[in-house]
Amino acid sequence: MRSLITAAAIVCCGAQVAVAGESVTPADSRPALLKALDGRWIMTGDVMGKPVTYTLEAGPTLQGAFTELHMTDVQDPPQYEARVYIGVAPDDGTVIAHWMDSFGAKFSVPHGTGAISGNTVRFTIAYADGPFRDTLTYDADAGAWILEIEASQPGGAWQHFARYDIRRN
Repeated sequence: MRSLITAAAIVCCGAQVAVAGESVTPADSRPALLKALDGRWIMTGDVMGKPVTYTLEAGPTLQGAFTELHMTDVQDPPQYEARVYIGVAPDDGTVIAHWMDSFGAKFSVPHGTGAISGNTVRFTIAYADGPFRDTLTYDADAGAWILEIEASQPGGAWQHFARYDIRRN
């Protein structure tokens, strides 16, 4: 009971917490590149050659440990919705991504892993039917993003699955 009360006090008061010998203060610890995603956007592009348009709202979540992307198809009613959580492991810089969408729980595992390099966030999700590679590239001059999603082919090559131009709303 004492440890439960102590844990509640830490959570309620926002105190520093020791984790594995390190002091961690809840704060927005996201890299600047992920912070550049914050805001409201329009995504236009294609999925398997079919045109699509989504709204995108992005911002910090879970005390700044992740950037959450909330994508919703603009059709009424929406035909697709996704939430993507992108975080960076502080010890080695590995990007960790969790993609959950309206296709359901079965398609929300496993998580993706990757890296940030320059103005690009790339991660690969090793789905049971084959890996997908997601590449988010930021054009700082235009203040815009491109998201390319590729599917792995049996020979190891990557094939276009989807591409979106992402502009501020």
